[in-house]
Amino acid sequence: MKTIVLTGLLSVFALTACKKDDQIAEKSLEQQKMEFQMRQLEIEKQKLAIEKEKIAYETQKKADSIAEVEKAKTAAANAKPQVIRETHTVYRDRPSSSSSNGSYANNGTSASQGTTQKKGMSEAAKGTIIGAVGGAALGAIVNKKSPGAGAAIGGVIGGATGYTLGRAQDRKSGRVQPR
Repeated sequence: MKTIVLTGLLSVFALTACKKDDQIAEKSLEQQKMEFQMRQLEIEKQKLAIEKEKIAYETQKKADSIAEVEKAKTAAANAKPQVIRETHTVYRDRPSSSSSNGSYANNGTSASQGTTQKKGMSEAAKGTIIGAVGGAALGAIVNKKSPGAGAAIGGVIGGATGYTLGRAQDRKSGRVQPR
């Protein structure tokens, strides 16, 4: 009888001890969830604060630029027109050994003194490339028996035509001097 009562008491203690651990574990899990949610809310608050600061900065920047434009307008409206009384011409590319007596004749020693070289691909080069590619494609399509020969012939003819048209455009734009 004593063993039965003793076994019953031990089982009751064991069951209550297990339930307490489960309750502690459940509380711990719930606390972790709450802490996680609190951290997420804090991060969202920080994001909103950053967005507010960003918007405030943008509005201040816009207000400053508007004020600066208004200031420039008022300064331009109040400014008196200046009268230019004397001008002085400076020749940059003139040789330093020339006499300083004010003569303007350079006798053609530097022909490209006033013109600058244009950069980039010329219209003649662009026309050659486009014409050669288009001519090669058309030649390959037209000559069905020998598409390679058709592409070669079409490329040569298209390239020549494209070069001619591009060269004419270069002459019109002033990149190439006409004959």
